[in-house]
Amino acid sequence: MQTFTHGDVVSSLGDGHDHVALVEIRRGPDNHIDVDLATDLADAILELDATDCRAIVLASEGKHFCGGGKLTGAHDDLPDSERNPLYDQTVRLFQGAIPIVAAVQGAAVGAGLGLALAADFRVATPAARFGATFARLGLHPGFGTTVTLPRVIGDQRAAEVLMTGRRVTGEEALAMGLCDRLVEPERLRVEAYALAGEIAESAPLAVRAIRRTLRRTLASEVAAATLREHAEQKLLRFTDDFREGVTATRERRPPIFTGR
Repeated sequence: MQTFTHGDVVSSLGDGHDHVALVEIRRGPDNHIDVDLATDLADAILELDATDCRAIVLASEGKHFCGGGKLTGAHDDLPDSERNPLYDQTVRLFQGAIPIVAAVQGAAVGAGLGLALAADFRVATPAARFGATFARLGLHPGFGTTVTLPRVIGDQRAAEVLMTGRRVTGEEALAMGLCDRLVEPERLRVEAYALAGEIAESAPLAVRAIRRTLRRTLASEVAAATLREHAEQKLLRFTDDFREGVTATRERRPPIFTGR
């Protein structure tokens, strides 16, 4: 078995699953993402391109797949530069050659939803919650979700999910195509490996070629989208609504937005 460690990310290949690698985030229970974690994930995923890996299972230890990024409501939550280093690493997640199956338990919200959407497929549990919760924080969506979410569930449904900021249950996610398989928690990784194994049984050169065709413009679209997303976020971080959204979330109450 080959094992690679990148900070809080561990990848392993050959652990009883032919040509299927596990890339696991070990920052539980919430697995909040930041620049370091995104960098480690991209490094782990891209590193596997040079191996005999044919499919990747992306998973997290702990209660949640990814609870998004941590925001305090302060102006300096987001960099004041033209580019966001987190989003530069986000783009790298889309540059690998190998299909990815995400195993989603608990929350995949905010940037966590964006991470789940970087995968080609998602296996989830009924208790999973998907959410582009940015609008409920007084913030513009990020992590490329303005491109990836419409691509998966369609423009109309994506607009509703992005503008309401509501969370989508596992059952609804399956119905709208946001996840591909819905399984009980004890079967989550088993079924994720099963789907990855089905992919790995196909001709690897053909699979990589198919994926290149299907996703041929996706990385560049995400790169352009994250520049726009970051620009909008930089403006909104100075608003009273942003501070109120973060405070209300911390206090577990509905936000009271004033449009200021």
